[in-house]
Amino acid sequence: MHPVEQRDEVEMLSLMLLIRRFEERASQQYQAQKIGGFCHLYIGQEAVVTGAVAAVRDDDYIITAYRDHAHALARGTSPDACMAELFGKETGCSRGLGGSMHFFDKQNHMYGGHAIVAAHIPLAVGLAFAIKYRGEDRVTLCFFGDGAINQGAFHEALNLAALYRLPIVFICENNLFAMGTSVQRSTSLRQIVDRAEGYDIPGEIVDGMNFREVRDKVAEMVDSIRKEPHPAFLEVRTYRYRGHSMSDPASYRTKQELEKYRLDDPITRLRAQLTREGKLTNEQFDLLDKRAKETVLAAVKFAEKSPQPPLDTLYDYTYANGAMEPGHHRPEEPAQKRREGAPSPNTD
Repeated sequence: MHPVEQRDEVEMLSLMLLIRRFEERASQQYQAQKIGGFCHLYIGQEAVVTGAVAAVRDDDYIITAYRDHAHALARGTSPDACMAELFGKETGCSRGLGGSMHFFDKQNHMYGGHAIVAAHIPLAVGLAFAIKYRGEDRVTLCFFGDGAINQGAFHEALNLAALYRLPIVFICENNLFAMGTSVQRSTSLRQIVDRAEGYDIPGEIVDGMNFREVRDKVAEMVDSIRKEPHPAFLEVRTYRYRGHSMSDPASYRTKQELEKYRLDDPITRLRAQLTREGKLTNEQFDLLDKRAKETVLAAVKFAEKSPQPPLDTLYDYTYANGAMEPGHHRPEEPAQKRREGAPSPNTD
């Protein structure tokens, strides 16, 4: 057993600031057309992943959906590599081939970044199965949005996790909207956490704007799982301050609603708690914020100077054996052994 070290709360506040400033700068670079494709920001939800990461070990597994920049940063991926990935550069955490929705960092046990809604939840169950199969005491944290809970993959995954009593915490980041559709209009439940009850999985509701509450509840569940493997479910109620993606003006919600949640900003809340307890001064906070802004600005400069991926790597990682040129066959599948008339897997 490797005990979880108590993470310094000022350090965690610094991480939340880094995530916030990174996302703000990513928004600017997207508007400047230096970032292409989709881009989903995490602004407002910082306490969720920061609190969860503070409750686990560095060798535990993390996997998430497409709003993934914060998860990579929280896991220790360098801001340089994260920004370079947004720029599509070779120095990115996925070598510029994944973009915003496919951050990946095997070294830090961050296994994506997945663009298809709920498709990564069965993968998370696979990670948890591997942990139990190997007899390890690790835990998998699987993050997803409220829009994933009505997908078939979600239900199949929870059923298997419950049957095999796998060491996994399903963390639903309920930000109240699946794209532009309110959870009240898309889900026939008063509480998302009730989905877990159908599979006999223990679940609880957590205030996702409160770093300490997220950290303590995840820590409680993870401690129970390490003693005897089993799945758990958290409905973490949070709120995103921007639209679903950079192309979303978020006209489906009122200014009054947005302002109400802005008054409960997770960074402001943790700052106030630490200040009241004499653990943080205004000057210290300003210094942390300055450092976060400088780090992110340096990441932008790093991304701008980084090289584009070479064209000859375009087809790398398409197949397990690496790059394949048109007309070539898979080494493990000689042409003469293919079924007559079957198309080549790498031709149109």
